[in-house]
Amino acid sequence: MKAKYVNPFTDFGFKKIFGEEASKPALLDFLNALLPDAHIKNLNFKNTEQLPETSESRRAIFDIYCENEKGEKFIVELQKARQNFFKERTIYYSTFPIRELVEKGDWNFDLKAVFCIGILDFTFRDYETEEERHEWLHEIKLKNKDGKTFYDKLTYLYLEMPNFTKNEGELTTQLDKWLYFIKHLEDFQSIPEIFKDEVVFVQAMHKAELSALTLAEYTRYEDSFKIYRDWANIIETAKSDTEKRVRNEVRSEVMIEMAKTLKANGASLELITKSTGLSAAEIELL
Repeated sequence: MKAKYVNPFTDFGFKKIFGEEASKPALLDFLNALLPDAHIKNLNFKNTEQLPETSESRRAIFDIYCENEKGEKFIVELQKARQNFFKERTIYYSTFPIRELVEKGDWNFDLKAVFCIGILDFTFRDYETEEERHEWLHEIKLKNKDGKTFYDKLTYLYLEMPNFTKNEGELTTQLDKWLYFIKHLEDFQSIPEIFKDEVVFVQAMHKAELSALTLAEYTRYEDSFKIYRDWANIIETAKSDTEKRVRNEVRSEVMIEMAKTLKANGASLELITKSTGLSAAEIELL
């Protein structure tokens, strides 16, 4: 069935829904749902390109970078694929708004809060417990060895979208609704019942309609969607290659153990090679 709405995991789709001036109500509602204690009343978009202090250092380009009425900073990143040192990159990104908060002249180091939010189209692998394997929201702060918060003005929030598996009937919070919206938007053919009475979702869906895009916007979306498909193909190929390699390694281990057993029981070299597929030279080394 032909898609009616943009894919929010594309750069264009994500910014269309959350990163434009007309999208502020959606972004404001999403952030307040994610950070209910922040009580954000207003947002101003800031320059997403962050330049380093020296030409030799790396720059950073955020998907969405904004500031609320209290001067607190919010970085919102959409991450389509797992990357090496992803957590380190997030921490590096958080240094830019921190440095930006430094005031000239007489300043007492009183920093405003910084929130780094990652919407991930993949899951982390370094789980320590089975329970963590199914969590979809991770909130990270600086804590001491006893788990007590050492500094509460720097927060990292990671949303593992593949782990969010609630259906429409299980949505109980505003954050549930937003995650369901982001995860399934491209599959909708009409506004789901649960969103029909909420203006912020109705407006977001209208903005996300492919038929509402200008020709130039649609071209940019197609380019962005091609990049997303390429990423998806790379990930799927890597996953398939890994699974194939693991299967081959398991099969090889099984055949080696079989060859050892046959050899220990006096089976002929010909029988062992036919049974296991191992070469005579490999069998001799067992």
